[in-house]
Order: sequence, then structure tokens, then C-alpha cells
Amino acid sequence: MRVLRDQNGAVLVETTVMMALMFVFVLGSIDFLFLLYQWNAASKAVQLGARIAAVSNPVATGLNNLSNAVVSVSVPPGAVMPFFEVRCSGANATCACTGTCTGVNGYDAAAMNTIIFGRGSASCTDATSAYNAGMCDIFARIKAANVVISYTQTGLGYAGRPGGPAPTITLALENMSFQFFFLSGLLRFNDIRMPAFTTSITAEDLSSSAPSM
Repeated sequence: MRVLRDQNGAVLVETTVMMALMFVFVLGSIDFLFLLYQWNAASKAVQLGARIAAVSNPVATGLNNLSNAVVSVSVPPGAVMPFFEVRCSGANATCACTGTCTGVNGYDAAAMNTIIFGRGSASCTDATSAYNAGMCDIFARIKAANVVISYTQTGLGYAGRPGGPAPTITLALENMSFQFFFLSGLLRFNDIRMPAFTTSITAEDLSSSAPSM
């Protein structure tokens, strides 16, 4: 039949198909480059958060006084600190303790906000210097609900230490998804979960000021 043999418009059809494929490829490449940016930003934000936590008031209320609180007949001054591990969840606004945690009895939201927003700030993207930057200044979608911080005694410090205990701090970023602009509408890439990012660092002085000797 003449209709079946007619090739008028074939080039237009081929061009339309190829342009659609090219648009998906180009826009998809942009989205995946943005995915790599998000991965890197999340990783750097976790590193910064752990660094801030090492030199700021602990999220676990009372932790900075623990090395003095455990001093007793059974734990004399200068002795090895007994084991403890305190895990604080921003999602639940709670801290749970395992081991010897005398006087560690709460969750400090202000200390968590310092890690998230930076020193002296209550919002994202307002840091005036690198010193004042917080996690969300690097990756704006980070909220306290995405952060879990653990303080674990790993053999450093001693009972009665003036600067408080010297635990290993592990900060984790959890429950975040990659954000797609183009592929979310084209291929429904909406719920690809980021892996958990973690960084560990040794605490210095768990206080926002120098310790009193």
C-alpha cells in the first residue's frame, strides 16, 4: 500500500526520538553530577560537625563533668576512667547511656544546634566566617533529626581530669535522600536514600570555654 511505503516525515520522527534520548542523557548527567556534589557536601558536613563537637559543650548534659563525678573510693583521682558510651539522637532529642554515666542525665538542644547551625547561629547559610560555620552551612538540608552523636570512652583521659573526659566522638548523618531535579519527574528518582555518613574524632575539651584548673 502507498501509505505503508510513504517515507515523508521519517527524518522528523527519527530526530524527535533522538532528541528525547539526548535530553534524558544530558539532563540525567547533570542530575548525577549534582548527586556527587550532595555526597561530597554531606561528607564534609559530617567532618565539620565532629570537629565542632570535639571543642564544644556536649549534647549529653553533664558529660563534661563526668571525670570528676566518678571520683570516689573505688575510682580515685588519676585512675583510668570507667567505660561509658552515650548516644544522642537528634530525631528523638534524647541521650541513652551505657556503662558508668554519673550525672549524665539529659539532652542539650542548644549544643546540638551549635553543631548543626554553627557557633552563635540559629539558622543555615548565615556564617560570616569558617569559624562560625555549621553543618548546614555546607549542606543546607541537614537538620538535627538527621544527626546522631556518640561519646565513647576509649582509654583516653583519667578520673578527675579538669577538662572533663576525653571520649571518642562519632558523628553520624542518617535518613537523608539524594535530591534529583530532572530525573525525579522523568523516571521518578525520588527516594534514593543516602548511605549513613560517619566520622570519629577524639574530644579535646568538652566545653565552649577553657577549663578551670
